Amino acid sequence: MNDQDATRLPEQFVERLRRIMSAEQYESALRSFAAAPVTTFRVNTLLAGIEPVLASLRDEGIDPQPAGWYDEAFWVPQDRRDDLLTSSAAESRHIYIQNLSSMLPPLVLAPEPGERVLDLTAAPGSKTLQLASLMNGEGELAAVEIVRARFFKMKALLDEYGASFVRTFLQNGERVWRYRPEHFDRVMLDAPCSTEGRFQTIDPATYAYWSPRKIKEMASKQRRLLFSAVHSLQPGGVLVYSTCTFAPEENEAMIDWALTKFGDALEIDDIHMDIPRGAPALSEWNGSRFAPGLSRAVRILPDEQFEGFFVCRLRKTESTLRGPVAPR
Repeated sequence: MNDQDATRLPEQFVERLRRIMSAEQYESALRSFAAAPVTTFRVNTLLAGIEPVLASLRDEGIDPQPAGWYDEAFWVPQDRRDDLLTSSAAESRHIYIQNLSSMLPPLVLAPEPGERVLDLTAAPGSKTLQLASLMNGEGELAAVEIVRARFFKMKALLDEYGASFVRTFLQNGERVWRYRPEHFDRVMLDAPCSTEGRFQTIDPATYAYWSPRKIKEMASKQRRLLFSAVHSLQPGGVLVYSTCTFAPEENEAMIDWALTKFGDALEIDDIHMDIPRGAPALSEWNGSRFAPGLSRAVRILPDEQFEGFFVCRLRKTESTLRGPVAPR
């Protein structure tokens, strides 16, 4: 894909992307928007073992390739997608179709069995299901979703895939902290965003609603959710903030805002894993410099396997309940 092909995308988006990325990253991202992605999936270890699932797929003529960095993750070429979706492993819910980038935030959060974990904006349930697997079904896992239709689809998915023990709440994530102040050991906030990392030039629906105004609206919602996430986390606990967008206003600027808002009560943790397709977070945007600790956050560059993503791991060092008021 070249600059001429990029004219299918919103002009302002393309110009912003050119400023966000290096020249090489920009060209690679443009190619990824036009490429046919492979189909990636995760073995659902709540219901099946990895080797039996792979053997079943191979018996049906499907040869999954390992992602190479996560034992449960695999991919097949796009032309085998339909075969994968109609396989016995898919029908028995032993595999779950999920982009590799989407698998990273739960791994970065790294919940332990027996802990109290919150997925603050959980639908459609992909990361909730992965968290349940990582916890081996042990502990308290709460999944919150505000949109009624999405909530019931998520609840059905969790039941079908062996995670019926997850406690689901039809609730506004912005208010959760009022009911469970400093209750959770770990909090996942995969925030609603402008979804720039999922743009595909062959599908105008993926970018039809994009605009700078949309970014601003998402950032406002993200601040309220992040405020709730921090207050829901107990001192010493870990929070992972992630999005599937490139917009600095929704990524680095959001973390910078939280560090300013909560002061010494919040700090950025190192991510102790090699992130595939990872690139350093931005140090500045539009003339404003971000906190130095943001160098520990990671941007995921898109290709045929990975969507564009942002991941940051935060640690709460002290109580925040008598701290700043909620943003509006």
